[in-house]
Amino acid sequence: MNKTWTKNDLVETIQSEIGISLSDSSKIFEEIIEEILFSLENGNDVKISNFGTFSVKKKKSRIGRNPKTGDEKEITARNVVSFYPSKFLKSKIS
Repeated sequence: MNKTWTKNDLVETIQSEIGISLSDSSKIFEEIIEEILFSLENGNDVKISNFGTFSVKKKKSRIGRNPKTGDEKEITARNVVSFYPSKFLKSKIS
């Protein structure tokens, strides 16, 4: 069975690879996430070499249908985060 990596797994990996305290590695991880979010909130794409690109896409409002009941309802316009993997990442997992 495949294991899902969690934030704690990533923080522990940073800690063991770099040899710093768990609290410092957690701060580093949190700062990276905050910078990515800050850039996306300001309308900028975030490109991580050999990994991929995060970007914000604007979706228009549309009519959706509940598959169980068939009721139609408007789905409001919204922004969503998209991730496009790099060619390098795609080649590693295929």
